[in-house]
Amino acid sequence: MKVLEEKENILLNRTEVKIVVEADKNPSIPEAAKIAAEKFKSSDDLVAVKSIRGKFGRNTFLIVANIYKSKDNLDLVEPKPKLKAAAKT
Repeated sequence: MKVLEEKENILLNRTEVKIVVEADKNPSIPEAAKIAAEKFKSSDDLVAVKSIRGKFGRNTFLIVANIYKSKDNLDLVEPKPKLKAAAKT
């Protein structure tokens, strides 16, 4: 695991990181959150994974994530998931 970029964003109370990870398969979002949380000594639920990118034929993946200081900061800044519309009957 290699940290490419680590930037402290004081205004939004978060750390913005870019990490390169070697894996046999593309890590899922929860796996990427766990990797970032372990590296920066944080909790999994304070990590918002923005993207996971890989290149064809390589086993390295770029994880872009935001690590927040508290759950309140994460809830204020990150967009909420949309709920599916109720099925019409």
